[in-house]
Amino acid sequence: MMLLRYEHFIETVKMKLIEDHRIIGLLGGGSMITGAMDEYSDLDLIVVYHPDYRDEIMQQRIHMAESLGTVLSVLTGEHVGEPKLVICLYDGSVPLHVDYKFLMPKELEERIEDPVILWERGTEIRGILRSTVPCYPHPDPQWIEDRFWIWIHSGAAKLGRGELFEVIDILCCIRSAVLGPLILAENGWLPNGTRRIEQFAVRAVEELQQTVPSYHLESCYQALQSSILLYRRLRLSSDRLVHRTKAEQVAVAYLDNVYASADSTKMED
Repeated sequence: MMLLRYEHFIETVKMKLIEDHRIIGLLGGGSMITGAMDEYSDLDLIVVYHPDYRDEIMQQRIHMAESLGTVLSVLTGEHVGEPKLVICLYDGSVPLHVDYKFLMPKELEERIEDPVILWERGTEIRGILRSTVPCYPHPDPQWIEDRFWIWIHSGAAKLGRGELFEVIDILCCIRSAVLGPLILAENGWLPNGTRRIEQFAVRAVEELQQTVPSYHLESCYQALQSSILLYRRLRLSSDRLVHRTKAEQVAVAYLDNVYASADSTKMED
């Protein structure tokens, strides 16, 4: 169920966009689709505009977002590879984070989910959503296998050099790109990083928790080992998956050797 403050904001946005003849629809995505919205949710909105006004809309998209509320901060989404995205933080009794994606109707044909139609001028959007199918990107087991052991080797090298913040960053990347998506997929959810694992995959939380280190040599080493064990459990057995067995053996042995050397040096000191 959508909270009242979200409903009020969406209604304000909708009424303003209706007055703009260039805009042909407003759609909702993210947790609005699944019904999982709560008081901490962002609003994911898609503003659909007529192709004739593409350049105009792209130039004015920040100003349009600013006109929809009291903006504290606003930026475009180039840092996540989405120049069509405008990210806003609005002021209010509770600050509101809203992501707007500005799209032409044809751009809805390739999408990762079926958005909720909040308002539409005509029926073009509805027709596109009915005639095309969303495709959410799932983890490619071979892509993961080809990279995992390189990441482990890199983590071991950083561990040996004492760059523990780098090790922590590598472990975070492994959780977000590998372990989280595989856990969510295993539990029947979309493989969206580590989003809502605490709710959707309760049994795996303890396993994943072991991959989160403190700023300490031994803790970072144990977190790398836990990541290896968890990946081995989650790794799919498939005739099409080529295990990089030699890379696995070398990377794991290197990790153990680096830690043993670092640990003995620490003991000598």
